[in-house]
Amino acid sequence: MDLTERKLKILQAIVSDFIRTAEPVGSRTLSKKYDIGASAATIRNEMADLEEMGYLTHPHTSAGRMPSDKAYRLYVNSLMGKYVIPEEEKKAISSQLESTITELDKTLNHASELLSQLTKLTSFVMTPKEDDNTLKYVNVLPVDDNTVVLMIVAKNGRVVNTALRLKNGYDPDSLELMSKVLTRSYRGRSMSSMLTVDIIEDINREAGRLGKLAKDLAPSFRAVLEEMLDVDLYINGLEHIFSIPEYADLERARDFMDIVRRKKEMTRYLLDRESGMIVTIGSENDLEPLKDYSIITATYSVNGRPVGKLGVVGPTRMKYSEITSVIEYLTQNLDRTFGLPEGDEDDE
Repeated sequence: MDLTERKLKILQAIVSDFIRTAEPVGSRTLSKKYDIGASAATIRNEMADLEEMGYLTHPHTSAGRMPSDKAYRLYVNSLMGKYVIPEEEKKAISSQLESTITELDKTLNHASELLSQLTKLTSFVMTPKEDDNTLKYVNVLPVDDNTVVLMIVAKNGRVVNTALRLKNGYDPDSLELMSKVLTRSYRGRSMSSMLTVDIIEDINREAGRLGKLAKDLAPSFRAVLEEMLDVDLYINGLEHIFSIPEYADLERARDFMDIVRRKKEMTRYLLDRESGMIVTIGSENDLEPLKDYSIITATYSVNGRPVGKLGVVGPTRMKYSEITSVIEYLTQNLDRTFGLPEGDEDDE
């Protein structure tokens, strides 16, 4: 059985209507609301064929049909139109992102919050995996006699601050010198390669009088580097689940929240997804608990290098055209925000 032009037209109408209303679609509805060019009886026969082909499902309590995962896949690949974001909305998105350009993690989290607000879905963003990112500078700042803040700043703008309680007190001049020595010694080194450095030996070679301070700092320095190599997953908009008809059943809503909150499992799954705009629908998801959901992800870049993912997770009945356009625009803004300015490669 072939997918004729009329069958495709009917299928497109059913998917569009169901995405909008969350109600099974009947032949009478299609004949009245859409220019199909066929009677309700003919449409009904075509819908029966589409169900036999696996594109529609038939709830027992309704005369209407609902799209299957197979129908959504065809819709995303071939039938949905390109959603054009209004210029006013684009300006609002850009200005909100620009207002938070301070640290990479904060800007990424804000981008995820914006995505959730715009799509009314649960959104997420993954911070970069720092394997080949490099160190920009180190700062050791005094807090009180025995407490300092160790700040490590990566080339891509990521900043990690850790308060440390030291065994001995150190004067501000020693801390400032330590900051300069650490920066001079390790600037431009990849974060992963620095896990093997012997900070005590390196500092003794550079400035022997800082040996005690280096011994105090060494374990924490390594711990902060390991933290920077980890991937963080920010999740926003969990509350939107309660306004989606599919999750009116409290048990289903709880199941969804439990799945999304398994951050380690989600992070591993998202890391394995390919780069670019990727849409996985229901049964296409390899992770068993996600086989009733759709996930849309796109890759954002820092300094021209793809490093992380931004996206949404929700019911298979989602506004794919609008959501993919919004995600695409957000990632483009992130790419511009964290792009490497011309001639900046050696300005450290």
